[in-house]
Order: sequence, then C-alpha cells, then structure tokens
Amino acid sequence: MTQLVQPLADAYGRVATDLRVSLTDKCNLRCTYCMPAEGLDWMATEQQLTDDEVVRLVQIAVERLGVQEVRFTGGEPLVRRGVVDIVARTHDLGVETSLTTNGLGLARTADAFAAAGLDRVNVSLDTVRAETFHTLTRRDRLHDVVAGLAAAAAAGLGPVKVNAVLMRGTNDDQAAELLTWCLERGYELRFIEQMPLDAQHGWSRDDMVTADEILASLEAAFDLTPAEEPRGSAPAELFTVDGGPGTVGVIASVTRPFCGDCDRVRLTADGQVRTCLFAREESDLRGALRAGASDADLAERWLVAMRGKAAGHGIDDPSFLQPTRPMSAIGG
Repeated sequence: MTQLVQPLADAYGRVATDLRVSLTDKCNLRCTYCMPAEGLDWMATEQQLTDDEVVRLVQIAVERLGVQEVRFTGGEPLVRRGVVDIVARTHDLGVETSLTTNGLGLARTADAFAAAGLDRVNVSLDTVRAETFHTLTRRDRLHDVVAGLAAAAAAGLGPVKVNAVLMRGTNDDQAAELLTWCLERGYELRFIEQMPLDAQHGWSRDDMVTADEILASLEAAFDLTPAEEPRGSAPAELFTVDGGPGTVGVIASVTRPFCGDCDRVRLTADGQVRTCLFAREESDLRGALRAGASDADLAERWLVAMRGKAAGHGIDDPSFLQPTRPMSAIGG
C-alpha cells in the first residue's frame, strides 16, 4: 500500500526536503571557532539515539514526510562506530545520502562508505598550511585530511566538496591559495562565513570575514563570473573561475541570508528536531519514540514542529540571542 506523504511545510510555504542528521556531538579536532581547547562535556550515551532509532526516524522522514536527501553530520560523524551501517540502511530507503566530515578518518573508510551507497562527502578544511592548520584545529593532522580527501575522490564519493571558514588574522590571507589547491585536485571549494555557533559565545560580527571580503580576495587572483546554473535552495552562491570548468562557492549565511529558500530541517544526536541552525527551541522525538509512539504519531510531532519555523534566523535583529547549543551539538 502506498504511504501517504505529508510534506514538512512551515507557515511561510517552505517545504523541507533536506534532512541533516547529527550522529554525535563528539569531535577529534578542537577548532578555535567551534569549541575550547579542552573540548566540551559530551552527551551521555543513553541520551544519544541508537543506530536503530536514527534509522527509524530517517525512514519516517523519507516515507511519510517527503525528505529526499539525508546528510549525516556531527560533531564528527566518523567517530560514531555504526556510521557506515547507518549510511547503508539510509541508502536502502532510496534517497541521496551525503556526509560532512573533518576528513581525519576518511582514508580508512572511504571505500566502505562507497560500498554502503554514500553519494558524496563534504570535508572541512580551512588551510593547506600545516602550521595554520595546527593553529586553527589545535591538532597536527593536516596530512590525514589531505589523505582522506584523496581517498574520497578515488572511491567515487564526488563531487568532493571542501568547506572553509576564514578567520581574521589567521587564514584570511589564504583564500586564493586554498582555491588553487582545490582546483588542481578537482575539489569544489565553498567558503562559509563564520556563524555565531561557537561554544564560547565569542563570535563577533566585526571580527567575521564577510562574503564581500572573501570575494575581493579571490578576485585579486582569479576572474570570477556568476555561475549560470540556478541557485535554487542551495546555500552557496557559485562563481565560475577563470572561465571554467572550475567553480567556487560562497555561503554568506550572515550577510546575505537565504532563509526564504531554506529547505532544511535538522535532527540532533539526542533526537531533537531543530527547524533552523539558530533556533532556540527544539521538539523532542526521542522521548515519544522511547515511550512507544507509532510512526504516524512521530510524523505528526515532526509536522507540528515544522510549522513553528521562524521566517529567518534573525541575526540582524537587536534581540538576537545565540543558540545555547554550539554547532558541534547541533549538526551542520
């Protein structure tokens, strides 16, 4: 019997078809714009959704709520032991599957992910200088990320995308260098404005490297032309580099918000629905799931949560308050 699908629509007519699923809040890097050097108090194991619970909620999202793409995030999703099996079971639902990772474990897992049906990966990499990498991440692991990117490309997990954040006074002079490196290897680079999602709550608009600054830096070294392909709901504004075929993207979440076209919804590692990265409210699915709720009831709870999605993230509003949870506990 065909399952009746109820779209995950909000009060403003947007429909969420892209589900971001955080598998853990743990991470094996300590990026300065994300968390303190000593790390954070990680989520207790019993709070975290089990593998079966993750897959059940994803299945509800796909079969009952019309989700078409699932991206697994963290923290760092590769530190979760069952991640490959979760990907395989999600792939069997017939949706596009992707993964955002810091790349440290990709060299040893890329082939397994490809066999599990993973379509592509996004890898966070802010610099190709070992010293700067250590400064930003507090770890000497650049070589592992480079190896992971190469393994992902060799395994066919493409197009391989690289996500980069520029920090003033640290790597904001390296945009062109990073783009050249990615173009030479066939990786698709996306620069992301630093967002107010750090655990330390130290984000400052004045310190943030803006999209305009990023583009000015790139245009000093490359000829950039707006890409002809329509942007749609994609967060990145794309540019063709030196006539192509290479491109570069800029995700201006703060200065050029794209909330009106948002098609995303998030599920945290402890089973909370978040309708926006910057939401200060969550809707609990884990409690209902563990209390014996049916798939239909869980789907209805998700629909109700989605109707409360705000029109925009509100960063420019004087009353804006940074979410209590940092990015590592939300999932990108």
